[in-house]
Amino acid sequence: MPETSTTRWFRPPRAHGDIIEDRTVSFLELFYDLVFVLLIAQIAHTLADHVSWVGVRDFAVVFGLIWIAWINGTLYHDLHGGEDGRSRSYIFAQMALLVMLAVFTAHAADDPSDGRGFAAVYTVLLLLISWQWFDVRRFDSPEWRRVATGYVAGLLVIASIVFASVFVSDPETRILLWTIATGLSLVSNIGLALRPQLESMAKAIHPTESLVERFGLFTIIVLGEVVVGVADGLSAADRSLLPLATGILALSIGFGFWWNYFDFVGGRVPTIGRQRVAWIFGHLPLAVGISAAGAGMVSLIEHSGDSRTPTGTAWLVGGATATVALSILMLVVTIAPHPARRGAPFTLAAAALASIIIAASRPTPWLMALLLSLAMSVVWLEAFVRHRRHDLMITDRV
Repeated sequence: MPETSTTRWFRPPRAHGDIIEDRTVSFLELFYDLVFVLLIAQIAHTLADHVSWVGVRDFAVVFGLIWIAWINGTLYHDLHGGEDGRSRSYIFAQMALLVMLAVFTAHAADDPSDGRGFAAVYTVLLLLISWQWFDVRRFDSPEWRRVATGYVAGLLVIASIVFASVFVSDPETRILLWTIATGLSLVSNIGLALRPQLESMAKAIHPTESLVERFGLFTIIVLGEVVVGVADGLSAADRSLLPLATGILALSIGFGFWWNYFDFVGGRVPTIGRQRVAWIFGHLPLAVGISAAGAGMVSLIEHSGDSRTPTGTAWLVGGATATVALSILMLVVTIAPHPARRGAPFTLAAAALASIIIAASRPTPWLMALLLSLAMSVVWLEAFVRHRRHDLMITDRV
C-alpha cells in the first residue's frame, strides 16, 4: 500500500540499522537541548551557593540523572526518530516534563518537598522514554527485540528506584537511592554495549556525524555555565581591577576547555566497538567537570582579594579542571589516530596532575585561575607546535 501524507506524518519509528548517514541535527533537537540549559543552570547555581563536598556530591548525582534523560532522548531520536508528527510529539512531551522537572531541580537534593517532586516528575519522564524504546520493538528483528526488551527492563528498574524515593523524607536516603539508580543505569548500559554480540551489531548502532554534532552542542551548553559563573561572580564582586582580572583569567579556563575538546575530539566520529562506549559515557564526567568549574568561578571571583583561595573553592575548580582534562584524554583515545591526538594523552594527563597540585597549594584566586588556564593551554600549544613542523593545521580533520 503506497504511503499517504497522513501515514508519512505518523510513520513508525525507524528500526535498528535504519541509519540516516547524512542526517544533520534538526531545529527540533536544538529546541529540545535548550531545556537542559535551564536544568543545568539550576543545579550549577545551587552548587555555587554551597561549595562543599556534600554540595559536589549532590550536584554530581542530580546531574547524572539529568544526563541519563538527555542521552536516552538523544540516542532514541538519532537512531529511531524523524521529521514527522510522532517524533515531534514525543520530544514536545519530554520537553513539557523537563520544564516541570526544572521547578524542583535546584533543591532536589536537600529539600524534602522538592526532592519528592523531582522524583515524581522524573519517574513519569523515564516511563515515557521507556515506552518510546519499547515501541521500537514492534519493527525490529527478533535479535534486536531481545536487546530492546532488556534495555526497557533496565529503564523500568531505574524508574522504580527513583519512584521509591518519592516516599522517602530523609534527603540522605533519597540521594543514596538516586546514586544507586544512576550507577545501575551506567553499569547496565555499559555492560549491554560490551556484550560479545556488539561487534555484529555495531553497524546498526554506530555513532553518526549528527550524533557527534549533538554531543558537541551539549558540550557547548555546559560550557555556557563557565560564562554564567564568571558573569555572576563579577556581578557580586566589587567593581575593581582585581576581581575583573580574576574573572577574565577564570574565563580563559573555559576557553581552554573549548579549545582542547573541539580541536582534539569535537567533530570526529569515534571508532566502532568498545571505543564507541567509552566515547558516549566519557562525555558524562566531561559535562560534570565543566559545569562544576563554572559553579566554582563565582566563589573564585568573590574571594579574589584573599591571599589564598578558600579550600572548597580551590578543590572545586582545580578538581573540575582535572576531571575535564582526564575526560578529554578518555575521549581522544576513542577516535581514529590523527596528528592532533598523538601527544595529547600525555599532555592532558600532565594537565590533570598539575590541576590537582594547584588545588592543593591554594594560591591566591587570580594566580590559581592563571595557572589552571596555563595547564590547559600547554596541551593545545604542544599539538600546535608539532603541527607546524609538518606544515599542518591542528583543525584539519585528518
